[in-house]
Amino acid sequence: MTFKFMAISIATLLLAGCSSTTASISPAKYDKMNCPELNNAVGETATDISRTAIARGKVANTSVPTWLLGGERVKTAVANRETARIDRLQQQQQVIVATRRQRCPSSP
Repeated sequence: MTFKFMAISIATLLLAGCSSTTASISPAKYDKMNCPELNNAVGETATDISRTAIARGKVANTSVPTWLLGGERVKTAVANRETARIDRLQQQQQVIVATRRQRCPSSP
């Protein structure tokens, strides 16, 4: 039972990582947005960062049995991929915030 659960969990994490997409970090994309759209984009990016961080934490805290060959390596690879995704999302959010700061006078 535990083996099936662990195998399914690892397979799901791998497939979920392969299907995730990240938006390009292009300032021109955000230049066309108005202030409410920029605010919404900041919120969506923050949500994605939180969701990814939670997933990374779950992966990092997963107990992999020693008899599951390569399990720790897979766990580390998935956690590293999630960390890289968080970094990209934070860069994207910084671009959005900088654009919002220039275009929207009342934004922090």
